[in-house]
This record gives sequence, C-alpha cells and structure tokens, in this order.
Amino acid sequence: MFGDCGLRFPSLRSWIGGGGWRREADPDLDPVLLVSGMGGSILNARSKKNGSTICVWVRILLANLEFKKYLWSLYNPESGYTESLNENNEIVVPDDDYGLQAIDILDPSLWAKLFHLTEVYHFHDMIEMLIGCGYEKGTTLFGFGYDFRQSNRIDKTMDGLKTKLEMAYKASGGKKVNIISHSMGGMLIQCFISLHNDAFAKYVNKWICIACPFQGAPGCIYDSLITGLQFVYGFESFFFVSRWTMHQLLVECPSIYELLPNPDFQWKNQPMIQVWRKLSEDNGVVKLEEYDSSTCISLFEEALKNNELNYSGKSIALPFNFSILEWATNTRKIIYDAQLPANVSFYNIYGTSYETPFDVCFGSETSPVDDLTKLCHTMPEYSYVDGDGTVPTESAKADGFTAIARVGIKNSHRGLLSDKKLFNLVKQYLGVSEKSKRSSSSKVMDIHFPSRWNFSTL
Repeated sequence: MFGDCGLRFPSLRSWIGGGGWRREADPDLDPVLLVSGMGGSILNARSKKNGSTICVWVRILLANLEFKKYLWSLYNPESGYTESLNENNEIVVPDDDYGLQAIDILDPSLWAKLFHLTEVYHFHDMIEMLIGCGYEKGTTLFGFGYDFRQSNRIDKTMDGLKTKLEMAYKASGGKKVNIISHSMGGMLIQCFISLHNDAFAKYVNKWICIACPFQGAPGCIYDSLITGLQFVYGFESFFFVSRWTMHQLLVECPSIYELLPNPDFQWKNQPMIQVWRKLSEDNGVVKLEEYDSSTCISLFEEALKNNELNYSGKSIALPFNFSILEWATNTRKIIYDAQLPANVSFYNIYGTSYETPFDVCFGSETSPVDDLTKLCHTMPEYSYVDGDGTVPTESAKADGFTAIARVGIKNSHRGLLSDKKLFNLVKQYLGVSEKSKRSSSSKVMDIHFPSRWNFSTL
C-alpha cells in the first residue's frame, strides 16, 4: 500500500529477448502457496445480471471513476462483511492460473504487460524465480488472492484458504505445503492458525513470512483512517485513485482497523497522534494534544463525525465505525491466541533501513488546528523509525512464534518481493536452487515510474 519507486527510463532488460534461467518442472518438490497482503490482489466487479467482469483494482486508466463506482462500500455489522454500494455487481477475485493471476501483475491490462510497468508487478518476480527452481503452476505452485477489504478472519477468506491448501496438497500427491506470505497476508495466516489449527498442522510444512505488521503499522494506518491514502502525486495522480477516494473506502474496511497498532504490545515508545490545537480564538492559546494507541479512538470519532460520501446523488454518512472497531478488537484476540503447530517451521523476513512513519502530527505551534473535523483535509507530518517504509521493524519482528530464523533485509515493503537476497533466503529455506536451461519469454520493456509514483501493498 505504501512504497517507493525510482526513475529509470527505459531499461532494456527484457526488450532484447531476455529470459530467466529455469529448469524443467520437478514433481518431487513440496508445493508452495503464495499469499498476498492488503491491496495485493486483483479485484474484479462482476455483473449479477450477465456475469461480465471489469477490473477495478488495480487499474491505471479510469482508476478513480471505476473505484468509486464499484468499490465504495458499507460495513454490515450483522454479517461482518463490507458490502459494495453498487447493488448490480459483486466484487470477486480471479482464480485463474491456479490463483496466481490475481497476485502476479496487478494491472492485467495489455499495455501494462507490454511496457512492463514494474510498479504493478507484485509477486511476479518471485513466481518467475520459483518456476526457475522447478516449480510448476497447478502442481507445486499456487496463489491465494482475496478481497482485502474484508476482515482477515472472515469466513469466506478462511474457507477459501483451506480449500486452496487442500488443492495444493492433493495436486502434489499428498505433500505438505510451504506458505510464503507478504505483509497483511501474515495476519491472515495467523487467523487461520488460530481458527483452523488442525487443518494448518495437516497441510502445512513451512511458513515463510515477509514484512508482516504483526503489531500493526501505526503511522500509515493512523494517517489512512484520517486523511486517506495517496499512491501517486503530481500530474500522474489524475490517472489513479485519489487520496480522498481511497479514504472513503478505508473507513469501512475491517482489515484497516485490524492493522491499527496493538495497544497491548510493549512498544519501545508508544505510537502517537499529535494535534496542535487552538483552544481559544480570543487569547490565542495553543496546546499540543497527544493520543496513543488506546486513546486515539476519541480523536478518530471527532475527526470523522461529519465525514460523508456522495454516491449516485445520495449523501451517505461515514463516521468512524465502532462496529468495525469491535470486530477488529476481537480479531486481535484471535491472533493473540494463535499457536504454531510444533510440526510447522516458521521463518520471518522483514525490511529495514527505510524511514517508516510512526508518529503522526497535525498542525504546528504557529499553525494550529481549530476544528478537529478539518483534520481529514490536513496533511500531517511524521516522525520516523526503522522499517521498510510501511511496517516498523519493531512490529515486523514481534511475531510471537518460535522461529527457525528472523532476518532483516535492506529494502522497501514492496521491494522485498523482488529482492535477490530475499530470493536466496527463500531458496535456502525451501531447499531448492535455480539452474539449468534458459527459457524464452515475451519481449517487453521495463518502465519505472518517476519517484512521485508511490505504489505498494500492506
């Protein structure tokens, strides 16, 4: 959901018939299941009338328009699901290519593939690396994408993961599955361990966890709930989902509330929201108010009390959702109860050496805030800690499990998914290697967005 990019235009890495080194499929390998995180799955809107589909996440062209039309949602406290306002369509995750399509290239449009727009290439490089090691789609390599708007413990996602594990187990001839999760996908796995421990012990051999916000992602989520999330800046922002459009979805997403900093975790320093307040117009008194992970709820409530969206000509109130908060609090309890089966090996890889938002500050002593409802349209300042640019290292390391290894790698949250050092660790943990004959691949040109493009996932 957050990340960084560099300007390198163009790189001809693949333009001149480049291909990866790969070998013939090895049927003796244990199957691998890749699990994505927040924003790391393609979402399609499917017509309830004729079954036609349109990609609504991720897309570059007409992104803001289609996002509002199909993805804006309201939480249903009776079911626990976030439901789209568009009643004529349903949001679905494609399961093509054994689940890999949904987590490979997140904008599946032809032009995105033709020009190799690397910032929407999600698990793509890892998939290619694993194929180069002898893994075969549908036999020893599978993917699991899901509707990341929903809670990490919602029945549909839990049932889908169980079905996928069973599929991989059977397709490989009864071999146990090695899971590789990214970001929030690690929290989803924690929920599954807690709710379906017997199934996890039956089907899983190893779990390699990458950049998981085990104790939350304070700065990023604080800001997301108050002001939203912007992926692209400058002129390019006209072609992508705006910060405020994203905000109006996130306020109704249980998964976002589940990513709030864990108030029961013993942080070295409590993550704070700071607000410079003007207390009186008459005497000009200014005060710095501070809210920690336990007291920030009152600030969210006040800041969002007048929040609303306009959908099909109707105004819909979107205050801070206490029903979702209650659900998310129970999710945190479920995660806390997760006990890793003794027969499953656990590996934790996390990002380091990137400035990562931790505390969020609105206003200043010379320019204080006089009305908390204005925070939603106020850009904050951050204080930073070590991490991957999204998840603090302190949170990512605090998994609570007995780990075979915990390793920090200098890279960004999304950059880890194409990091060569990480690939070497993954191969080491899986007990495989890349070698043998060279394969052909389509001729494409790498284009890296300018630094204002800020695309990643949680």
